[in-house]
Amino acid sequence: MNRVVAAARLHLMNPLQTIGIPWGIALLSFVINLPVWAFTAASDQPHGGFTGGVVSLYVTVLVIYVQSVTQLMPFAMGMSLSRRTFYLGTALTAAVTALAYGLALSVLTAVEDATGGWGVRLAFWSPGPFDVDNAALQVVVSGAPMLAAAFIGVAIGVVMKRWGAPGLWSLAVATIVLLGGLAILISWRHAWDDLGTWVLEQSMVTLAVALPAVLALATAALSFAGLRRVVP
Repeated sequence: MNRVVAAARLHLMNPLQTIGIPWGIALLSFVINLPVWAFTAASDQPHGGFTGGVVSLYVTVLVIYVQSVTQLMPFAMGMSLSRRTFYLGTALTAAVTALAYGLALSVLTAVEDATGGWGVRLAFWSPGPFDVDNAALQVVVSGAPMLAAAFIGVAIGVVMKRWGAPGLWSLAVATIVLLGGLAILISWRHAWDDLGTWVLEQSMVTLAVALPAVLALATAALSFAGLRRVVP
């Protein structure tokens, strides 16, 4: 267990990169959106307005976890940490990151709601339906997608480390083919309205917690299987 904790601590060796960059980019997006809402008619919408700027936080965390495999794992193995130990330490870091970021986003959402969207009716940190008006539930709603983003990053990092650029391009092409094929199938079945109705009928817990949790578990299992054969 001590070695797993040691592996987890490796991710905090450079907090300016692992923590500062994601929050710096998210705050920059917030600083840009705030005057836009203040100086335009965006805040005049009947129920206020929301932006997808907070997605930058999730995307940046995903990239950080890609780098954790491609850059940090060779260093960890050089310190005699096994692949399994490094993976468990990374998983522990991802879980703590998701919880901590969920707590931070819940606090920011509470302040946002209390100030009327920072005085300009801006919903930034929990846009639209992702604001669940419950601090404890907000932690999970904001944190579960973060956990999924972290493990997706780990999985992409495993692909890059094991198969290099060809593997990454193959993954991109396969993703495009899969999503494109689903779009064609739904269009052929004239099922876009049915899909939209199904999404609207789901609770926020299902969409923002259950589905990301399933995605996180799936990518975690796949990345662990792939990591066992990665050469540092």
